[in-house]
Amino acid sequence: MFKKIGVVLVLAIVFVAMLVFTRMNPGDVRLDLAFGVVEASIPLAFAVTFVLGSAFGVACTGLLLLRLANDRRRLRRRLETSESEVSRLRSLPLTDAD
Repeated sequence: MFKKIGVVLVLAIVFVAMLVFTRMNPGDVRLDLAFGVVEASIPLAFAVTFVLGSAFGVACTGLLLLRLANDRRRLRRRLETSESEVSRLRSLPLTDAD
């Protein structure tokens, strides 16, 4: 519950900061991209940059989580194999060194 409240609070702070930034910077900016030139308002340019950066961060985090899930699955299989091997070794009869 606290995590959800924290996420909502952070999003609200970012939203308010974007509103303040919009009010303080009412102008246009010329963006020279590799494939063309775009004329956009400063708040729109920053909002698009923020959204694209957030999407990139979520994508990178998702890839990391998928890799961790794969590692966890692989380690779980190795653990099951090791546990079954230990169980088999424990069930073997003891032989004396005589």
